[in-house]
Amino acid sequence: MPSVNMRQLRDTRRLKAWLRAGKTVELRDRDRPIARIVPEKQEEKPVKWPDFAARRQKIFGDQVLTIVDDLIKDRGRF
Repeated sequence: MPSVNMRQLRDTRRLKAWLRAGKTVELRDRDRPIARIVPEKQEEKPVKWPDFAARRQKIFGDQVLTIVDDLIKDRGRF
């Protein structure tokens, strides 16, 4: 667990970096622990992915795309 002396609290960059990383920081006065700074737990929101199938349906309708077949024909391969 990282620790910080009272005088080192002026360097907030390091303290903020530890807290953002989710680490608990021990606060010390003359090398004796006096408190713990615990980071706030941030709830992770689940990622909402768009409905790609509905988008494709809206753009192209019932049309079947044969892009790979057309690419192979254009390149002259089987």
